[in-house]
Amino acid sequence: MASDPVSQLQRSKILKVIFISLLLDLISFTFILPLFPRLLEFYRDLEVADGSSNSVLRRILLGLNAYKQSFSRPISDRYDIVLLGGALGSLFSLLQAIASPFIGSFSDKYGRRTALLWSMAGNIASVAMWVAATDFRTFLASRVVGGLSEGNVQLATAIAADISDKEQRGSTMALVGACFSIAFTFGPALGAALANVTTVAANPFATAAGFSLLLIVVETLYLYQYLPETLPSSRKRDPSDVFTTKTAASPESHSRTNSHRLLNATHFFFILFFSGMEFSFPFMTYDLFAFTSSQTGRLLGFMGLLAAILQGAVTRRLPPIRAIQVGVISCTASFFLLGRMTTEAGLWTAASLLAITTATVVTGLNTLSSFEAAETERGGKLGNHRSWGQVGRALGPLLFCTLYWWAGRDVAYAIGGAGMLGVSALVFGGLKAPRTH
Repeated sequence: MASDPVSQLQRSKILKVIFISLLLDLISFTFILPLFPRLLEFYRDLEVADGSSNSVLRRILLGLNAYKQSFSRPISDRYDIVLLGGALGSLFSLLQAIASPFIGSFSDKYGRRTALLWSMAGNIASVAMWVAATDFRTFLASRVVGGLSEGNVQLATAIAADISDKEQRGSTMALVGACFSIAFTFGPALGAALANVTTVAANPFATAAGFSLLLIVVETLYLYQYLPETLPSSRKRDPSDVFTTKTAASPESHSRTNSHRLLNATHFFFILFFSGMEFSFPFMTYDLFAFTSSQTGRLLGFMGLLAAILQGAVTRRLPPIRAIQVGVISCTASFFLLGRMTTEAGLWTAASLLAITTATVVTGLNTLSSFEAAETERGGKLGNHRSWGQVGRALGPLLFCTLYWWAGRDVAYAIGGAGMLGVSALVFGGLKAPRTH
């Protein structure tokens, strides 16, 4: 049977803790995103000045240049750093794909709170290494540690599922999604501003890294002080817990509407195409409209703000299956529009469609995945679900970038749109509304 439900008062308190902590975590995480070009240029120039001929960074750049030279269309040297940033992003996602199932299973066995605090310890170590990163090798190590330890999002999703009944699940998951949109709207701008303040000459980005570390430490202390254990089995074991109690009954088998295999496949293919499109944005806006980094940043900020509004006002009220359907239709339309548009009005229209996608699809898929997981396996199943998405995020930029430079924008986005039609077929033909009773 289902575990004892959470009282409305306790649920509100936990949601507040999750919202604040996840917002702190994601703002800290997004600090580095706009800094990648300048940060990687700094390490490249540093190694040139040191005369390093066989460094890790030099070997990576040589490999990327060999990859770049294989294209039928030349890629400007302007994109060397962009490609390097994409490679590091793919590495981070791949490490997340490896770690997520283990983090989820650990939380099923030892508790969400315990798993989250261990994850935070890894995050603190990762950001502390960034603060001290006066060479590329240390910076790379910080990304590796961060990729293997970052479990906040999937654990927040599991906690949200733990404390919500099936009628509340969609709106609760939308709250997690709104944290993403808010953080990605304001975090990069704050990171860019802090990067202009130099406090350590050997690491010009130490101020941004230090503030990021401060946020992570505050988040950890906040979680330690205010987050209770939400693992359903712990509520059954402890009758004095603050959760409301009911008479226990014999356990029942969990009935599934959608298989996890189908949900994971849908997540993988959606993220594969969507992340490739995301990575192509700086290339495409520069090639078509000669956008500067700040202009592209404003466009992405608009998308994040619109997505946050939609998650708070619309997604939380939609059944998860309907949210996914709306999102994949919007994404498919945006792909075909991006392949054909020639005006900035068309670009902003496509960006609006992508904001709808950002506000709906992943939130809906996470909700469905939580419905199909029994309480005793929820962390592991959500971890596997996230893992497949991260594999897609690791491969998508590489594959789409290759297609973009081999065949051109029209063909790349047409193939992306065809891929999203396939995802739409999975969504409309395979996924079903979950049983709520």
